Amino acid sequence: MDYDFSFFLVIASLVTGIIWGGYLLFLKLSKIDPTSQKEPLLVEYAHSFFPIVFIVLILRSFIAEPFRIPSGSMMPTLLIGDFILVNKFTYGIRLPVLNNKIIEINKPERGDIVVFRFPQKPEVDYIKRVVGVPGDRVAYYQKKILINGQPAKQVSLGAYQAIGEGMNMMGAEHISENLSTVEHSILIRKGVPSVEGIFVVPEGHYFVMGDNRDNSNDSRYWGTVPEENLVGKAFLIWMSWDWEHKGIGFDRIGTILK
Repeated sequence: MDYDFSFFLVIASLVTGIIWGGYLLFLKLSKIDPTSQKEPLLVEYAHSFFPIVFIVLILRSFIAEPFRIPSGSMMPTLLIGDFILVNKFTYGIRLPVLNNKIIEINKPERGDIVVFRFPQKPEVDYIKRVVGVPGDRVAYYQKKILINGQPAKQVSLGAYQAIGEGMNMMGAEHISENLSTVEHSILIRKGVPSVEGIFVVPEGHYFVMGDNRDNSNDSRYWGTVPEENLVGKAFLIWMSWDWEHKGIGFDRIGTILK
C-alpha cells in the first residue's frame, strides 16, 4: 500500500462523505425536512468539500494524472520543467492506493513513454521509454540497441542545441531512433562510457531506458520494471516552465508525446 496523495484523497472522500451522508441519514430517520434545518458547520464543510475531493480522486486515479519532469533523463523528448499528463487507464484500471488491477485493457508497447513506481523505492515515480517487452532479448553495445538481434535504426541529426536547465547537454549527438514503429529522438555523448550487455526481459516485466542515454538511471543499472509498478502512459505536455531560460515555454504546450 502506498501512502501517497491518492491515499489522502481516499481518506478525505471517506471522512467528508460519511459526515455528510450520516447527517442526511439522521435527518431522514428523524423525519426532519433538510430544508428546514441549517447544517452544522462541520457538515457544511463536508457538504462543500466532498464533491470536489471525490471528483479529483476519480480523475486522478482513473483518467489522467499530472506530473512534473524534474531531471534531464528524457531529453530531448522531455525537458526539465515540463508538466505532463499521464493516461491512467490505457494499461488497465487499478484501485487507488492498493494499485490492484481490476480491469485489463492494453499492454505497454516498445516506444511507449511510461511513468512507473521505481522498483527500488516505490514511493518515487520515474519516467522512461519502454525498449523491451516480456520475452525480448535487448542488447546494448556501442550506444546502439538491438532487440531480438535486430538493430534499432538510428539517423544522426547533428549536434544538439540545448536550452535552459538542459545546457549541460549542449553539443551532444542528437539522433533519431526507431523502435518498431515509434520514431523518437535520443541524445548520446561520444566518449562517455555506458553499461553494455544483453538483458532478457522476464514475463510481466518491461525494460526501460531514458532518451538521454548517457544521463539516465534506467533498466541497464537496476533491472526491469514489474507490470504492477506501472502508473500510466505519458501522452501530453500541458505546461512547460524553465526557470533558467524564458519562463513559460509556449512552444511546448500541447505537444503530443511519442
